[in-house]
Amino acid sequence: MNDWVKNPVYIVGVAETPLGEVYDHTEQSMVGVAALEALAEAGMTMKDVDGIMVNYMGEEGSVQVGEYLGIRNPRWADSTDFGGAAFELHVHHAMLAIAEKRCDVVMLAYASRQRSLRGRTMASAARQVNVTSQFESPYGLPFPIGYYAMIAARHMHQYGTTSEQLAEIAVAARKWAQMNPKAWRREPLTIEEVLKSRMVCDPLHTLDCCLVTDGGGVAILTNKEHARNAAKKPIRVIGAGESQTHWHIPQMPDMTVSSAAVSGREAFAMAGIKPSDVDFIEPYDSFTITVLMALEDLGFCKKGEGGAFVQNGRLAPGGSLPAMTMGGGLSYNHPGALGLLLLVEAVRQLRGEAGPRQVPNAKIGVAHGVGGVMSTSGTVVMTNE
Repeated sequence: MNDWVKNPVYIVGVAETPLGEVYDHTEQSMVGVAALEALAEAGMTMKDVDGIMVNYMGEEGSVQVGEYLGIRNPRWADSTDFGGAAFELHVHHAMLAIAEKRCDVVMLAYASRQRSLRGRTMASAARQVNVTSQFESPYGLPFPIGYYAMIAARHMHQYGTTSEQLAEIAVAARKWAQMNPKAWRREPLTIEEVLKSRMVCDPLHTLDCCLVTDGGGVAILTNKEHARNAAKKPIRVIGAGESQTHWHIPQMPDMTVSSAAVSGREAFAMAGIKPSDVDFIEPYDSFTITVLMALEDLGFCKKGEGGAFVQNGRLAPGGSLPAMTMGGGLSYNHPGALGLLLLVEAVRQLRGEAGPRQVPNAKIGVAHGVGGVMSTSGTVVMTNE
């Protein structure tokens, strides 16, 4: 019997950091606020934490954040850089570490103030040119939107996907956001408005692109023994997978296939489920094309059929596959890396804590992270049973 079956692993606490525009905190203090809230849900204190995983905070890795929080001599630490998918990868690593009794309580943490610091730019010229990017930088391809636009254009060319179909994804995210008081954008949105928004990089419009906000979160994972003491319902992690294909776009083997094809297969096999068993999904929505590709590569529809699959409100409230249920990176929050907030929302849905946006009778949820330029993937399957 596999270790994660004999020794099940649970998410016992989750919390968001301050969101939106944050001027009265540092990134570390933002994590501190979320850590205390998540630990309270877990029925724990900082002294219980013997594993810490941090990524995507610039110079702030597990060592610096651990020092700030007072987590001394952890038995397990990880700052693996997987971009926005890092936190789903961290769940996978924590799951295996806890199941093998290398540690008992793991904290995943992330925070960013990219909006208040104006720290995000699309200027590829400002990036260091290396042996691979020398073939991209001279042409001024904007990072990252230019790369995702190329992927979207290829998908459209190869499979006939339309801008209207991509707009369905943005509209679905906004409908969920309208029920989330923490969402950055909550005004109504139509397909026509998405298509009329400024073309940023053909074929992607402004409203095909994620927000630029401050934010982050914390999640606490532990074993069955410690989960018994949680103040809120523990959510069991039953499957996880990770993979990668490339970093620079010329090295992407197929612009219509992402590494989710591997991470999803691994996660679903570990969980013993099929896509049809999933009650909701929290896909990484850095751009509308990111969601469409994930749905195909995770097996919710066949390759090339994603455009038709998302039509008629399938992902929206009342649809057959609820997705981006907090509003996603397109309307709720996108602090440079969204992966940890996908876990937070999935846990709240499985606990039945999502209020007006609650998915009825939700038993199995998936969080799917994407990093880089459709470069990395991490997939996590969770259940409340």
